[in-house]
Amino acid sequence: MDDLELTSNLRSLSRRAGFTQRDLSELIGYLSGDQVSRHERAESMPSLMAAFSYEIVFRVPVAELFPGIYDTVKLEIEERLASLERDLEQSAAKGRKAPFSARKLEWFCERNSPAADSIADAKGVN
Repeated sequence: MDDLELTSNLRSLSRRAGFTQRDLSELIGYLSGDQVSRHERAESMPSLMAAFSYEIVFRVPVAELFPGIYDTVKLEIEERLASLERDLEQSAAKGRKAPFSARKLEWFCERNSPAADSIADAKGVN
């Protein structure tokens, strides 16, 4: 995740709301607008607390506030999940590990089902 694309929609949302960087920094608990400026320009990644604060202020999911970060993280996690699923399918877990491997494979089946996509879409997770 070293090559995160730090795109941000903060600036356009702030302007639409009429907020200055100072206004927004006070709302989310920063002492100055410097950090907000870096987030708007996508020069630094916000902390989890700051990201949630922006989400609450603008009522826009974090994934939409910072789409570049979200897309990069999603791609890497999906690749790791696919690798884990392949490894589990190819392994012959026996003994005490067998129930855990079986449960993981069951979880992958649930996660990969069309119904799971519909539920995630309804919750705005995808």
